[in-house]
Amino acid sequence: MRYSGYGFNDVAFASSGSDVWTIIALVVAICGAIVGYFLFMKPEKNYPNKFVNWFRGFLNFQEMLIEPILKVTYAFMLIFITLTSFNLISYSFPAFLLYLIGFNLLIRVVYEASMMMVGIWKNTKEINKKMKK
Repeated sequence: MRYSGYGFNDVAFASSGSDVWTIIALVVAICGAIVGYFLFMKPEKNYPNKFVNWFRGFLNFQEMLIEPILKVTYAFMLIFITLTSFNLISYSFPAFLLYLIGFNLLIRVVYEASMMMVGIWKNTKEINKKMKK
């Protein structure tokens, strides 16, 4: 007769199933990475399908998604900090101004530094293209 509570046997049984699934996922991920490399990541291949070429560039990090993500998160943070700063008006007007101006400036500096890195990457990519011609 098996114990039906949350005993040691139940935890060990659940853990062994999780371990098997982890090993299966590892093997499938290794096989998928190898197949994906030979199908999409070889730089000398050019496909007639536009999406496949974009996907190949995405997998080879030729297409970067960080720039639009940074722009959207900057807009979100700007609005969020501005709106949450109004919580401080009832406590202290100088604290409100410091929070509103200080954090918006800090966020701007951080995002400008991040966008500068993206700009450096873009310029380096263009220079590299011109050097190969």
